[in-house]
Amino acid sequence: MTADRLRLVAPNLAKLAQYEAALAEGWSPDTTHDVSKAQLAALRHDPRSFLAELTRQDGTIFTASGREVPRLPGRVYWLDDGEFCGVITLRFVAGSDALPDYVSGHIGYAVVPWKQRQGYATRALALLLPVAGAVGLRRVEITCDDDNEASRRVIVKNGGELIGTRPEAAGKTKLVFRIDVAAGG
Repeated sequence: MTADRLRLVAPNLAKLAQYEAALAEGWSPDTTHDVSKAQLAALRHDPRSFLAELTRQDGTIFTASGREVPRLPGRVYWLDDGEFCGVITLRFVAGSDALPDYVSGHIGYAVVPWKQRQGYATRALALLLPVAGAVGLRRVEITCDDDNEASRRVIVKNGGELIGTRPEAAGKTKLVFRIDVAAGG
């Protein structure tokens, strides 16, 4: 399989076993903290409820620091080239390009280790940018760790312009990029 066959699909029961297998291998869809064990337990307890929770648009969530905050509207897609490859998410505030302080960027993604460095994240981001435009965003912000060269290349290949840095917990620094969605990335 190759990244040029990649498509974004809604989380679904048909691919859930592949998502479960990735979690069981220790892959986490969240790059800020490992949620693989918690998601695996929830998925195995009640698969339908797990999918509903993964895609719901209301309520609250807990940040990595434990702060309870409103869940933003968003889109969650699984990366699929014939098999599960990872996840990409879009978060937004309706009618605005701005984000609350507890959201590090509009877009987050995580590719399973056995598909990394093959163009999957680059292709997934390219496929997601029109979705961002369709929900009314004119530009998106996307961040990566300052030492994550692979993610930096993904963002730049999709039109990302470095606009600054943001300090994070434990002395880490995030690079902040902006992509003009109206220009097609």
